[in-house]
Amino acid sequence: MKFLLVFDFDHTIIDENSDTWIVKCAPERKLPNGLRNSYQPGHWTEYMGRVFVYLGDNGVKEDEMKRTMTTIPFTAGMIDLLGFIGENKELFDCIIVSDSNTVFIDWILKAADFHKVFDEVFTNPAAFSSTGYLTVQHFHAHHCAKCPKNLCKRKVLKEFLDKQLERGVSYTQIIYIGDGGNDLCPVMFLKKNDIAMPRQGYTLEKRISQLAQSLSPVQCSVLVWSSAIDIMSYLKLLIKE
Repeated sequence: MKFLLVFDFDHTIIDENSDTWIVKCAPERKLPNGLRNSYQPGHWTEYMGRVFVYLGDNGVKEDEMKRTMTTIPFTAGMIDLLGFIGENKELFDCIIVSDSNTVFIDWILKAADFHKVFDEVFTNPAAFSSTGYLTVQHFHAHHCAKCPKNLCKRKVLKEFLDKQLERGVSYTQIIYIGDGGNDLCPVMFLKKNDIAMPRQGYTLEKRISQLAQSLSPVQCSVLVWSSAIDIMSYLKLLIKE
């Protein structure tokens, strides 16, 4: 029997938001006010599309973007944790479900040689156009009112688990590691035996504790982490059991 590890990416695997980090490539490392203020809640992907057009219009090329993105620091302890998971792949299946994009995640994981740790990455498809502009699309369509228009992480997780069951793979426990408001929907899908690991001081932890206060707590166990070493300690205990 295997364990499934589900990771968010921004502020979870890396200690920053990959989408806001790319702004370091912009002239004077900032965006014009009009562009910055054009974001509408639930429409982040469209906003990032406009950011990428602005960068392209200002002559920012793929290699410069790649150099900038691969300087993002990993979260404290994350390099040790991913190394540990990589050494124990027979026990852990490992996926990323993220509102970042395929190009950024691919660059960052490959530069640090962690791409083999993950079995699948579910994120917004991105590619460079023939004119050298980065373009990004919605991951999927869904009907969940709680989630941003382009991505419902619960739907991704449910479809992944269904597909694995068809292949004859089921999991002893699902461990969900994240930080953001959009991680609450998949956490609420977890069962009693599963575990949610929200990052300390971030939105997901706050939302989970608000639910507990309003007497509609999540079904799964909750273990807060501040360093990925906390996550690794838990996984080591699991393996011993």
